Amino acid sequence: MWRFSLSEPLGSVSLLIQLLDLFGTAAFAVTGAFKAVEHKSDIVGIVILASITGLAGGVIRDITFNQFPPAAMSNPLYVGIAIAMAVAIFFLYGSMKKHWNLFLKFDAIGLGVFTVIGATVAYNLAGLNFLAMAFAGLITAIGGGILRDVFVNEVPIVFVKELYATASFAGVVMLFALMSAGVPLQVAAIPCIVAVTALRLLAMKYNWNLPRPRV
Repeated sequence: MWRFSLSEPLGSVSLLIQLLDLFGTAAFAVTGAFKAVEHKSDIVGIVILASITGLAGGVIRDITFNQFPPAAMSNPLYVGIAIAMAVAIFFLYGSMKKHWNLFLKFDAIGLGVFTVIGATVAYNLAGLNFLAMAFAGLITAIGGGILRDVFVNEVPIVFVKELYATASFAGVVMLFALMSAGVPLQVAAIPCIVAVTALRLLAMKYNWNLPRPRV
Protein backbone atom coordinates (compact mmCIF):
# COMPACT_ATOMS: atom_id res chain seq x y z
CA MET A 1 0.00 0.00 0.00
CA TRP A 2 1.18 3.51 -0.70
CA ARG A 3 2.50 5.32 2.33
CA PHE A 4 2.58 9.07 2.65
CA SER A 5 6.00 10.63 2.86
CA LEU A 6 6.80 14.31 2.68
CA SER A 7 10.22 13.38 1.33
CA GLU A 8 8.72 12.07 -1.91
CA PRO A 9 8.80 14.33 -4.96
CA LEU A 10 5.56 16.25 -5.33
CA GLY A 11 5.02 14.85 -8.79
CA SER A 12 5.50 11.21 -7.86
CA VAL A 13 2.70 8.81 -8.65
CA SER A 14 2.76 7.28 -5.17
CA LEU A 15 2.23 10.65 -3.52
CA LEU A 16 -0.61 11.42 -5.93
CA ILE A 17 -2.30 8.12 -5.08
CA GLN A 18 -1.87 8.80 -1.35
CA LEU A 19 -3.47 12.22 -1.70
CA LEU A 20 -6.31 10.71 -3.73
CA ASP A 21 -6.73 8.08 -1.01
CA LEU A 22 -7.22 10.82 1.57
CA PHE A 23 -9.58 12.59 -0.82
CA GLY A 24 -11.56 9.38 -1.26
CA THR A 25 -11.78 8.94 2.51
CA ALA A 26 -13.14 12.48 2.80
CA ALA A 27 -15.65 11.96 -0.02
CA PHE A 28 -16.97 8.70 1.43
CA ALA A 29 -17.13 10.23 4.91
CA VAL A 30 -19.24 13.08 3.54
CA THR A 31 -21.78 10.64 2.09
CA GLY A 32 -21.97 8.91 5.47
CA ALA A 33 -22.45 12.20 7.28
CA PHE A 34 -25.20 13.26 4.86
CA LYS A 35 -26.97 9.96 5.38
CA ALA A 36 -26.76 10.34 9.15
CA VAL A 37 -28.20 13.87 9.06
CA GLU A 38 -31.05 12.71 6.84
CA HIS A 39 -31.89 10.08 9.45
CA LYS A 40 -31.95 12.67 12.26
CA SER A 41 -28.75 11.49 13.98
CA ASP A 42 -27.00 13.62 16.58
CA ILE A 43 -23.37 14.73 16.27
CA VAL A 44 -22.07 11.43 17.67
CA GLY A 45 -24.12 9.42 15.19
CA ILE A 46 -22.91 11.62 12.33
CA VAL A 47 -19.27 11.14 13.30
CA ILE A 48 -19.70 7.38 13.66
CA LEU A 49 -21.48 6.91 10.33
CA ALA A 50 -19.02 9.18 8.51
CA SER A 51 -16.09 7.25 9.96
CA ILE A 52 -17.62 3.88 9.10
CA THR A 53 -18.27 4.95 5.51
CA GLY A 54 -14.84 6.42 5.01
CA LEU A 55 -12.75 3.82 6.81
CA ALA A 56 -14.55 0.50 7.23
CA GLY A 57 -13.77 -0.92 3.80
CA GLY A 58 -10.04 -0.57 4.31
CA VAL A 59 -10.22 -1.86 7.88
CA ILE A 60 -12.14 -4.99 6.82
CA ARG A 61 -9.63 -5.56 4.02
CA ASP A 62 -6.62 -5.26 6.30
CA ILE A 63 -8.10 -7.54 8.97
CA THR A 64 -8.97 -10.11 6.30
CA PHE A 65 -5.39 -10.06 5.04
CA ASN A 66 -4.00 -10.17 8.59
CA GLN A 67 -2.54 -6.67 8.46
CA PHE A 68 -2.41 -5.20 11.97
CA PRO A 69 -2.97 -2.50 12.84
CA PRO A 70 -5.14 -1.57 9.86
CA ALA A 71 -3.77 1.32 7.81
CA ALA A 72 -6.66 3.57 8.84
CA MET A 73 -5.77 3.03 12.50
CA SER A 74 -1.99 3.41 12.17
CA ASN A 75 -2.28 6.76 10.37
CA PRO A 76 -4.43 9.17 12.42
CA LEU A 77 -4.81 11.43 9.41
CA TYR A 78 -7.54 9.14 8.04
CA VAL A 79 -9.64 9.22 11.20
CA GLY A 80 -9.04 12.95 11.50
CA ILE A 81 -10.32 13.59 8.00
CA ALA A 82 -13.44 11.48 8.57
CA ILE A 83 -14.24 13.32 11.80
CA ALA A 84 -13.56 16.70 10.20
CA MET A 85 -15.98 15.93 7.37
CA ALA A 86 -18.63 14.83 9.86
CA VAL A 87 -18.31 18.03 11.89
CA ALA A 88 -18.38 20.15 8.72
CA ILE A 89 -21.60 18.51 7.52
CA PHE A 90 -23.13 18.87 11.01
CA PHE A 91 -22.72 22.64 10.83
CA LEU A 92 -23.07 23.21 7.08
CA TYR A 93 -25.64 20.64 5.99
CA GLY A 94 -28.24 23.26 5.04
CA SER A 95 -25.95 25.14 2.67
CA MET A 96 -24.16 22.05 1.31
CA LYS A 97 -27.26 19.97 0.59
CA LYS A 98 -27.80 21.76 -2.72
CA HIS A 99 -24.35 20.56 -3.84
CA TRP A 100 -25.17 16.88 -3.31
CA ASN A 101 -24.62 16.02 -6.97
CA LEU A 102 -21.09 17.39 -6.70
CA PHE A 103 -20.42 15.15 -3.71
CA LEU A 104 -21.67 12.16 -5.70
CA LYS A 105 -19.01 12.97 -8.28
CA PHE A 106 -16.39 13.03 -5.53
CA ASP A 107 -17.76 9.69 -4.35
CA ALA A 108 -17.17 8.29 -7.84
CA ILE A 109 -13.53 9.35 -7.66
CA GLY A 110 -13.26 7.74 -4.24
CA LEU A 111 -14.69 4.52 -5.68
CA GLY A 112 -11.94 4.40 -8.28
CA VAL A 113 -9.19 5.23 -5.82
CA PHE A 114 -10.29 2.71 -3.20
CA THR A 115 -10.68 -0.01 -5.83
CA VAL A 116 -7.09 0.38 -7.01
CA ILE A 117 -5.64 0.78 -3.52
CA GLY A 118 -7.46 -2.32 -2.28
CA ALA A 119 -6.26 -4.37 -5.25
CA THR A 120 -2.74 -3.04 -4.67
CA VAL A 121 -2.73 -4.22 -1.06
CA ALA A 122 -3.65 -7.72 -2.24
CA TYR A 123 -0.99 -7.61 -4.96
CA ASN A 124 1.69 -6.62 -2.44
CA LEU A 125 0.70 -9.56 -0.24
CA ALA A 126 -0.29 -12.29 -2.70
CA GLY A 127 1.23 -11.28 -6.00
CA LEU A 128 -0.72 -11.23 -9.26
CA ASN A 129 -3.66 -13.22 -7.87
CA PHE A 130 -6.92 -12.12 -9.48
CA LEU A 131 -9.27 -13.43 -6.79
CA ALA A 132 -7.29 -11.76 -4.01
CA MET A 133 -7.07 -8.48 -5.92
CA ALA A 134 -10.78 -8.54 -6.79
CA PHE A 135 -11.84 -9.25 -3.22
CA ALA A 136 -9.58 -6.59 -1.74
CA GLY A 137 -10.50 -4.01 -4.36
CA LEU A 138 -14.23 -4.55 -3.98
CA ILE A 139 -14.33 -4.70 -0.18
CA THR A 140 -12.23 -1.53 0.07
CA ALA A 141 -14.44 0.30 -2.41
CA ILE A 142 -17.91 -0.79 -1.29
CA GLY A 143 -17.54 -2.14 2.26
CA GLY A 144 -18.02 1.19 3.99
CA GLY A 145 -21.03 2.10 1.87
CA ILE A 146 -22.73 -1.23 2.55
CA LEU A 147 -22.30 -0.80 6.31
CA ARG A 148 -23.49 2.82 6.07
CA ASP A 149 -26.76 1.81 4.48
CA VAL A 150 -27.27 -1.20 6.75
CA PHE A 151 -26.76 0.96 9.84
CA VAL A 152 -29.59 3.29 8.76
CA ASN A 153 -31.82 0.33 7.85
CA GLU A 154 -31.69 0.80 4.06
CA VAL A 155 -30.98 -1.69 1.29
CA PRO A 156 -27.34 -0.98 0.31
CA ILE A 157 -27.16 1.13 -2.83
CA VAL A 158 -24.67 -1.28 -4.39
CA PHE A 159 -27.43 -3.91 -4.57
CA VAL A 160 -30.12 -1.86 -6.23
CA LYS A 161 -28.92 1.27 -8.03
CA GLU A 162 -26.81 1.90 -11.09
CA LEU A 163 -23.35 0.44 -11.67
CA TYR A 164 -21.38 0.68 -8.44
CA ALA A 165 -19.81 -2.62 -7.47
CA THR A 166 -19.70 -3.48 -11.18
CA ALA A 167 -17.62 -0.37 -11.91
CA SER A 168 -15.23 -1.34 -9.13
CA PHE A 169 -14.91 -4.89 -10.43
CA ALA A 170 -14.24 -3.60 -13.94
CA GLY A 171 -11.40 -1.52 -12.53
CA VAL A 172 -9.83 -4.57 -10.93
CA VAL A 173 -10.11 -6.52 -14.19
CA MET A 174 -8.43 -3.67 -16.05
CA LEU A 175 -5.64 -3.38 -13.47
CA PHE A 176 -5.01 -7.12 -13.51
CA ALA A 177 -4.96 -7.20 -17.32
CA LEU A 178 -2.50 -4.32 -17.57
CA MET A 179 -0.19 -5.79 -14.96
CA SER A 180 -0.40 -9.23 -16.58
CA ALA A 181 0.77 -7.54 -19.79
CA GLY A 182 3.81 -6.20 -17.97
CA VAL A 183 2.66 -2.67 -17.19
CA PRO A 184 4.13 -1.51 -13.85
CA LEU A 185 1.64 -1.07 -11.02
CA GLN A 186 2.18 2.66 -10.56
CA VAL A 187 1.72 3.22 -14.31
CA ALA A 188 -1.46 1.11 -14.48
CA ALA A 189 -3.04 2.66 -11.39
CA ILE A 190 -4.05 6.06 -12.75
CA PRO A 191 -5.89 4.88 -15.91
CA CYS A 192 -7.73 2.29 -13.81
CA ILE A 193 -8.87 4.96 -11.35
CA VAL A 194 -10.02 7.10 -14.27
CA ALA A 195 -11.88 4.16 -15.84
CA VAL A 196 -13.79 3.28 -12.65
CA THR A 197 -14.66 6.92 -12.02
CA ALA A 198 -15.81 7.46 -15.61
CA LEU A 199 -17.94 4.31 -15.61
CA ARG A 200 -19.60 5.31 -12.35
CA LEU A 201 -20.28 8.87 -13.57
CA LEU A 202 -21.76 7.59 -16.84
CA ALA A 203 -23.94 5.15 -14.92
CA MET A 204 -25.30 7.99 -12.79
CA LYS A 205 -25.86 10.25 -15.78
CA TYR A 206 -27.63 7.69 -17.95
CA ASN A 207 -29.16 5.61 -15.14
CA TRP A 208 -27.41 2.41 -16.20
CA ASN A 209 -28.48 -0.59 -14.13
CA LEU A 210 -27.85 -4.28 -14.27
CA PRO A 211 -30.77 -6.54 -15.29
CA ARG A 212 -33.26 -7.42 -12.57
CA PRO A 213 -35.70 -10.32 -12.39
CA ARG A 214 -39.26 -9.62 -13.39
CA VAL A 215 -41.59 -10.05 -10.43
